[in-house]
Amino acid sequence: MSLAPMPVAEAEFALAPADFERIRALIHRRAGISLHAGKQAMVYSRLSRRLRETGHRSFRDYLDALEHGGGGDAEWQAFVNCLTTNLTAFFREEHHFVELHGDLRARATRPLRIWCSAASTGEEPYSIAMTVVESLGVGAAVRLLASDIDTEVLDAARRGVYAADARGLTPERLKRHFLRGTGANAGRIRVRPELARMIDFRPFNLMSTSWAALGEPFDLVFCRNVMIYFDGPTQHRVLERMHAALRPGGLLFVGHSENFTDARDLFRLRGKTVYERI
Repeated sequence: MSLAPMPVAEAEFALAPADFERIRALIHRRAGISLHAGKQAMVYSRLSRRLRETGHRSFRDYLDALEHGGGGDAEWQAFVNCLTTNLTAFFREEHHFVELHGDLRARATRPLRIWCSAASTGEEPYSIAMTVVESLGVGAAVRLLASDIDTEVLDAARRGVYAADARGLTPERLKRHFLRGTGANAGRIRVRPELARMIDFRPFNLMSTSWAALGEPFDLVFCRNVMIYFDGPTQHRVLERMHAALRPGGLLFVGHSENFTDARDLFRLRGKTVYERI
């Protein structure tokens, strides 16, 4: 299929087919993301901001500078941040948190480690932390690592500040786990300090070969709605690393549209989009 560049009359910059294919290759190599051929408009919308901010006059010039070290690691991070998708909410896919509640109680005979591998703006790791507190109480022997490849959303997650009408929070949870803003902060809520202290926020790229830096094996891993952006070989490579990062019998929570029946040698289906490490 030939890809026509975006018409100059409709765009500030021309996104040529060669530019788009180059972007696809770079983001796949850097972050494992497979962009299909219909994503030109999304790529243009997100990356054209970087061209303006860095003063480049074309995608080709920007990509040349990126690949030749212009901007260093910081610009590579900005490139990745632009092309990652962050859709999240508190207690999204609620059945996972029902499962988590029961599993925490069953495993709480020793200290536990949980990893939220796509923390985004923080709603998911804080939902996990709230479930820990509601299941085992404040001060439970549970440590939670929350990571993301996108450093901007990770900064927002660390701040733990949200709109007071954030989706997914019941009035009871709002009262128990959040502080309400007043004055200039009216209409905002902040995660209570005791909840925030449970979580270690850290940037991490699932394409990294340094998984050993994550530390001891985890009991539970949330990797939801991430691998839908990977091609088959990349998915399997990440699943192999997830398998190594989990204790035997540990659980992997995935997104509603993710199915890993091709990894039967690594995981068996335990429940609705919950897999047990073999």
